[in-house]
Amino acid sequence: MTAEGHSAELAIETKGLTKRFGHQVAVNGIDLAVPRGAVFGFLGPNGSGKTTTIRVLLGLAAATSGQARVLGQEMPRSLREVLPRVGALIEGPAFYPFLSGAANLHRLDTADRDAPSRTRAARVHLALERVGLTQAAGKKVRAYSLGMKQRLGIANALLAPRELLVLDEPTNGLDPQGTREVRALVRLLAAEGTTVFVSSHLLAEVEQMCTHAAVMSAGRLVAQGTLDDLRRSGTSRVQIRTPDSAAAQRVLAGLGLMAEKSDQAATADGLVTAVLAVHTGTQEESQESRHAPKPETIVAALVAAGVRVRGFAVLGSSLEERFVALTGEGFDVAQ
Repeated sequence: MTAEGHSAELAIETKGLTKRFGHQVAVNGIDLAVPRGAVFGFLGPNGSGKTTTIRVLLGLAAATSGQARVLGQEMPRSLREVLPRVGALIEGPAFYPFLSGAANLHRLDTADRDAPSRTRAARVHLALERVGLTQAAGKKVRAYSLGMKQRLGIANALLAPRELLVLDEPTNGLDPQGTREVRALVRLLAAEGTTVFVSSHLLAEVEQMCTHAAVMSAGRLVAQGTLDDLRRSGTSRVQIRTPDSAAAQRVLAGLGLMAEKSDQAATADGLVTAVLAVHTGTQEESQESRHAPKPETIVAALVAAGVRVRGFAVLGSSLEERFVALTGEGFDVAQ
């Protein structure tokens, strides 16, 4: 496939994108690739450069160097052509609290000089219907819950047909019900064909609603791919359930696998765990993986040594473990 063909399949693409504020480098040479039709999680601890990247992509800030393409068009050169096809909710929605949800959308739609006035009422009604706020359309926004305000913000982004929806921390500060509402809405929009780009520091949310993800750390892009790709990276382990823990550890050592220290609960439950391979995607890692014993070889050696095997599993890294390893920081995994 040609470079042009590959770019046509991407909703967002950056090459060497860099943004400096004086001597501070907020975004450091990132190459981002967001497939069309994906729900793409843009992950990283607070302050890692996520919001700055989004602002550059939407023309709200100028890049210091590098290139950015949104929906196949170079930004910010094609700002006028691209922005009508992009909906965005950045740094939380802002509405007039004394106006109803519908009235707020009417005012916001009026501010769009490209929006035809004769179909305004129909567009507002459809946007409210898509986010499940039809029954609350006439209610003043000051009476809305946080989840309803977030959904109203997304309704504003959907007043016109959008190919790409950019959401910056859409579930931040929401209660569990509000979080579920926004998550369900994102899934619905993706099912309708909209590419959804979700910036978040909440790992659990990304795991539940995204198909792809990228990880930022201190302004750098340290990983990206499908969620399955990211899960396959990192460290794989073997876990054995047996009443013969000491004998199992000796067998593993004979195969070149050192058992990890277990807490008291795991020891009492007869669990023995050892690192099988560290997956980095490099040629060296592939060579090392070929020399690691196969799971069936490990089980056969345990049985031959008289170890009673009551359970055996090969465990990949969790996303939490992988992201902590990549960033050196913890992620919020729950709200």
